[in-house]
Amino acid sequence: MSLVLELEDVAKTYPGTRPVDALGGVGLAIEPGELLAITGPSGSGKSTLLHIMGTLDRPSAGVVQITGVDTRELSDRELSGLRAHRIGFVFQQFFLLEALSALENVAEALVYAGVPARQRERRAEAVLERIGLAERLHHRPKALSGGEQQRVAIARALVNEPAIVLADEPTGNLDTATGEAILELIRELHAGGATIAIITHDRELARGLPRQVEMRDGRIVSDTRSDR
Repeated sequence: MSLVLELEDVAKTYPGTRPVDALGGVGLAIEPGELLAITGPSGSGKSTLLHIMGTLDRPSAGVVQITGVDTRELSDRELSGLRAHRIGFVFQQFFLLEALSALENVAEALVYAGVPARQRERRAEAVLERIGLAERLHHRPKALSGGEQQRVAIARALVNEPAIVLADEPTGNLDTATGEAILELIRELHAGGATIAIITHDRELARGLPRQVEMRDGRIVSDTRSDR
């Protein structure tokens, strides 16, 4: 089975008078259809790893492959194109454009992927209906609850049918009940075939997922799977 994402001996050092080694020798392979948590305390390297996995930053050393494509060989423009087509992002902050409706926010993500205008709205509407927002298509973010806004953000991440969705603390700004509803949605999307990696400091959340990758001091210290 071909891998969705593969890291080989990835390191990241931030230069300065006192260089910071944020990642050291990280290896990680994610197969299609996996749902996993990447967890660890503050300063463990989770955020740096997210940026490397999402091609938002380049490693200082090592190899990052997305669906078999070696990102070392890509220009910044080519990397942006790869990211637009193959990676979806969900963040703790929803990052929705206040002037746009839910439908328009999701459709906007397809502009960068080069999807023709006539197809954007149709695809955006389909994914919003899929995640339970058929009645909220034309509402702007201020008229949506926190959970609804996060659903819009998830729809935006899914609309281009990426190879992998990277979710950074997707329940971090939500109350417990709403956060559980978002996690249930993520499980449903995974059951439907989506590949999702959740970056979180929440150990309880991580224990509820089929695979848990734990980081400490810029390295992976455990990688376990359960039957969940």
